[in-house]
Amino acid sequence: MKLHVTGGSGYLGSELVRRARDVTLERVEICDSAAVRALLERLRPDVVIHTAYRQDGPGARAITVDGAGNVAAAAHAIGARLLHLSTDVVFDGRKGSPYVEEDEPCPVTDYGRAKTESEARVLAEHPDALVVRTSLIVGGPGHEPSKHERSAHDPRIVFYEDEIRCPIQVGDLAAALLELAALDVSGVLHLAGADALSRVELAELVTGRPVRRSPAPLGRPRDCRLDSSRARSMLRTEVRGARAVLDARGADG
Repeated sequence: MKLHVTGGSGYLGSELVRRARDVTLERVEICDSAAVRALLERLRPDVVIHTAYRQDGPGARAITVDGAGNVAAAAHAIGARLLHLSTDVVFDGRKGSPYVEEDEPCPVTDYGRAKTESEARVLAEHPDALVVRTSLIVGGPGHEPSKHERSAHDPRIVFYEDEIRCPIQVGDLAAALLELAALDVSGVLHLAGADALSRVELAELVTGRPVRRSPAPLGRPRDCRLDSSRARSMLRTEVRGARAVLDARGADG
């Protein structure tokens, strides 16, 4: 299986590249549809895993939405399987129970709205694509820390006690994605860690000490737990919870 990874220099992308056997990651301006199509026509991958995005700042919407649409169209044109990475914040977190794949997106942030739009663009351009919604990505002891782990050590940051997510270890996520790449599954799939944690709980798990806390302000997504039972039923990969992954003493060192 020949794999192409977009965003291959990013946190998740680099883990996919490290684990994959036959992988390409040539950079291309994903907002340039002709350039994306030319690259994939030349490389002819069997599978494309699209991890590239920009959360905020200049060009964020174009990269996240238009870039995803361009990659999806180009992958479909050459008959390549496509896995598109999305996020739990396509939801507002006010359901009161874990979100399942059939729940309608209801984003409350610009990033969540962009990722919701990118999901729709991907499935319109590549009807057989698999959209994988995940959560906060962490590394844990022995792995390069994620931005969430680094921020936990910043005494200036206030963490929200009522914003709930299901963090996932980057290696677990990468292994699961590579397994899904070989399976005949399409549509939307939730793939997050087994533990639901507040931002405060995650930061304190990383540091092993109390952190500054407050309720989340208006306009933030709240309880964005994902029900990942469908993914777990089809995967051999063990997707652990953050409590099993993060050893505060190891992470703090």
